[in-house]
Amino acid sequence: MFCFCHTHFGAGNELKNAVVDAGSAAGCGRVMLRRCIRRALALACMILQLTVPYFYQIQVFAGDTQTISESDLFSQAAVLMDASTGRILYGKNEDTVLAMASTTKIMTCIIALEYGNPDDTVTFSTYAAAQPKVKLGMSKGRQAYLRDLLYSLMLESHNDTAVAIAEHIGSQQLGWDTAAVANHSREESVKAVEAFLALMNEKAASLGCEQTHYLTPNGLDVSEEYVDENGETQEIFHSTTAAELARVMSYCILESDQKEQFLEITQTASYGFTDLDAQYYYSCTNHNAFLSMMTGALSGKTGYTGRAGYCYVGALESEGRTFVAALLNCGAYGNQTKKWVDLRILMEYGIQYYTPTLIYEKQEMAPIPVVNADMEPALFYDTYEMPVSVTGEESIEILLAEWESAEVQIEVRKELTAPVYEGDVAGSVEVSAPGGYFRQFDIIAENTVLPKRKINNFLYVLWLYLCGSTSQM
Repeated sequence: MFCFCHTHFGAGNELKNAVVDAGSAAGCGRVMLRRCIRRALALACMILQLTVPYFYQIQVFAGDTQTISESDLFSQAAVLMDASTGRILYGKNEDTVLAMASTTKIMTCIIALEYGNPDDTVTFSTYAAAQPKVKLGMSKGRQAYLRDLLYSLMLESHNDTAVAIAEHIGSQQLGWDTAAVANHSREESVKAVEAFLALMNEKAASLGCEQTHYLTPNGLDVSEEYVDENGETQEIFHSTTAAELARVMSYCILESDQKEQFLEITQTASYGFTDLDAQYYYSCTNHNAFLSMMTGALSGKTGYTGRAGYCYVGALESEGRTFVAALLNCGAYGNQTKKWVDLRILMEYGIQYYTPTLIYEKQEMAPIPVVNADMEPALFYDTYEMPVSVTGEESIEILLAEWESAEVQIEVRKELTAPVYEGDVAGSVEVSAPGGYFRQFDIIAENTVLPKRKINNFLYVLWLYLCGSTSQM
């Protein structure tokens, strides 16, 4: 017997349930016969370990579709993401692998915050000092505090600062004396930077960014060759996708233990500091125009290289919603203002159309019969009603537009066979929505039930046989 429940959610809609149940049979003789048949089938299922799933589906739908035409955006690739869930609200070539320029530095910054100490003394090596413009301009052997250099990194996007930070923390990872960085050979500097890049790539992988490859800590155009499993030479370049760049920014502002420090740095309008010898004063100005362009702007990072074009990733908060937009290759040199046009289009689209919507609430599940349970009286075939519960959150609320739908599907066994142990999985709840949103929870048994003893099973089969013989008389 199946039971189906369809629940519809909309703006202000109440929960509506429709439950279909079977009618009762008439006649004592027919009832006994049917019970015997059902019990025989139950015994067969017990032997064959058959289970039948059933489903609950919840859908959200209303309104006409509103979207952004790809031709409305200058960017080759673009994404608008709900930072809280990682769900993509709009995408244009969002999975296309492209160069990312200095948007790289959001990962450089968050790794430095997570692995470094703000009071660390960072020494510039010959390798770091030789990085191309835009640069801070510290020479070999000059020193500054890590906390100061992070403003140089994020406000002015200094390439030499990025390498100096990477070499410092990479040296720590290798167990090297950071005071000796000034004397590093080029090979030693490169090895230390590679240790830092390993942290960047490990973090990207942990966030599910499979197409992101960090080959530099500053975002300059670099490519490398490698030999694949088929023995063929392949090329990778410093790259990401719009979707994965947005995912990294979401992590930086919402998930990292250092998110407050990250936001404090990237929201600062200007900052000044000296080297440790107080011989030079450095002034940094934030070039992120987005901070003053839209109400609620949280953070962002610009970027440009010849291969990447103009790039940008930024975050905005509006009425409890956090949006992240990522833009890759938004025009060649001389088109630096186009990224701001695309950014405004994306953010206003999210603000206008996407609202928090409750799509799932944990509900009490009906008990599941357990056959072959060790119960009294021993002669008769009794079933135990196993209480079950759902793991995970009590409720889920995500940003949905009026034209979008979300679905909750529950798959649960109609019957279990002893032994069943507390915590055993008896089903699942799947919550999904467009844009890659998916959550799964287990339905688990709350108690332990042992199987019926063998003598009881024998008596039960004998009883079934006698019932069958009686019904034929």
